Amino acid sequence: MKTFGRVVLGTAALGAATIGYASLIERTRWTLREATVPVLAEGSAPLRVLHISDLHMMPGQRSKQRWVAELARLQPDLVVNTGDNLAHRLAVPAVVRALGPLLELPGLFVFGSNDYYAPKPKNPARYLMPKKRKKRIHGVPLPWRDLRAAFVEHGWVDLTHVRESITVGGRTIVVSGVDDPHLKRDRYEEIAGQPDPTANLRLGLTHSPEPRVLDLFAADGYDLVMAGHTHGGQLRLPGYGAIVTNCELDRARARGVSRWGAHTWLHVSAGLGTSPYTPVRFACPPEASLLTLVPRSNSAGQKGSGSARETRFGAGADIG
Repeated sequence: MKTFGRVVLGTAALGAATIGYASLIERTRWTLREATVPVLAEGSAPLRVLHISDLHMMPGQRSKQRWVAELARLQPDLVVNTGDNLAHRLAVPAVVRALGPLLELPGLFVFGSNDYYAPKPKNPARYLMPKKRKKRIHGVPLPWRDLRAAFVEHGWVDLTHVRESITVGGRTIVVSGVDDPHLKRDRYEEIAGQPDPTANLRLGLTHSPEPRVLDLFAADGYDLVMAGHTHGGQLRLPGYGAIVTNCELDRARARGVSRWGAHTWLHVSAGLGTSPYTPVRFACPPEASLLTLVPRSNSAGQKGSGSARETRFGAGADIG
């Protein structure tokens, strides 16, 4: 019985330590993930794209705001934001403060469910339930129109059911996006059709990487699709990976770069935040991603596309 008691106490202590680490340390271990992706047309100069997603910002999260603002030092060619910026109805100024220096750069965005609705308290076990068994619970409406106005005022392009052709550093990029498939707001038919095959890059954006939407982008010949939503699984087990993805995407693609069909590449950001009601991350630090896009014929890009590098720079612990 004494041995059994020690095992129980040891297990309880380990569990408490794990929860403490996940909620107090890793949740604010801001990380930059870098990857090279061979998606550009032959002869194109490399393109550096900073991917921001799932900020889930609360007004008091100062270290997150400082760290995101510092990302402007990377001097990317293009910034992509795939939604879920808000976690509070008063968080728009905090998001704009965090993204402020990045808003001076060319940018694209689509919104996610937590731009439209605030999170609500839920049973933590819901996170591990199969998606089909979950009943969607909406919080109060959030001021997404104010956030959109701030983004657009600074020149970022809203790709919600829009197809545009933009020029970044002399490179022509066809960009398209859909509203959040997690809320079933996507209407891909509004952007359907093959994008300009002479462009240097054909880029698609969605918040939730639902396979039904990814298949449509791939069928139309997009080179790269960027998404968020999964939080990289948020809770990952060493040797196993993400426990769930909170969508129909398979666990192996919960974060990072992967292939989607013969032509299209997919990048899923693990994001920088959590719901305020599940403020934990384990083996999955909050991240922004810097993608270096290179021509498909670039052999170094082909070799390095499956790997990523993590970098830490700056920021103390959040209290919000």
